[in-house]
Amino acid sequence: MGGKGIAAGGGVIGVVLVVVLQLLGGGGGSGEGGGIDVNDIFNQINTGGSSGTVDPADEPLVQEMSDALDDIQVFWASGEGLGGDYRDATLVLFTDAVSTGGCGNAPSSVGPFYCPADETSYIDLSFFKQLQSQFGAPGDFARVYVLAHELGHHVQNVLGTSSEVRQQQQGASEEEANELSVRLELQADCYAGVWGHSAQERGLIEPGDIDEGLDAAAAVGDDALGNGNQESWTHGSSESRQRWFRAGFDSGDLDACDTFSVPASEL
Repeated sequence: MGGKGIAAGGGVIGVVLVVVLQLLGGGGGSGEGGGIDVNDIFNQINTGGSSGTVDPADEPLVQEMSDALDDIQVFWASGEGLGGDYRDATLVLFTDAVSTGGCGNAPSSVGPFYCPADETSYIDLSFFKQLQSQFGAPGDFARVYVLAHELGHHVQNVLGTSSEVRQQQQGASEEEANELSVRLELQADCYAGVWGHSAQERGLIEPGDIDEGLDAAAAVGDDALGNGNQESWTHGSSESRQRWFRAGFDSGDLDACDTFSVPASEL
């Protein structure tokens, strides 16, 4: 599952580490490439005017994300996923802040996000430390769930769901727009579960992994983050995020992820 394509560049606040991971050649993460030497490639490719090395403490995270990226994208490009309709996304791992290719600048406080304009998922490496220390969701599968969720948003972009939701949000009330955002987020959770179902069938899921993923899903629910006003929720409750991840995981079926046809009371 070795990662392919990695580069480093300057960020928007000082010199910020940016690691870009991308499958090259349209779904080549078949396991033949072996591992990556993070620092060798980091020092060979410089796209942003800065140089340096990956913090040794972060190297395992970079490798972990590279392996997970390959596996998730190979799944979505397979017949179980979207097949030939799928196109690869890019993953940017950064620290402190990042300048995106289509969604402006973002500090680490934004949290992990997907930018449909450049079809890229952005994750600050420090978020994984926060996931463990602040949110009480440690473990490798908790981290991989975060990536699988963001790539779920990429699947929505490929299918045209994201653009449809943005159109529906235009002119909608704030409450209606928020509900559409919740439906989008819960569907991305469900898509993450669909990939997880495949990973389990292929023997990649270890005992306790799913609990780690469910803990991570619960940790980023609107209620868990201290938002008591349900009408202003944009991501869904901890319970609903777990439930929709589980719906995808138990079924392995994209059709089980239709969060847009159920009543709001069932989200």
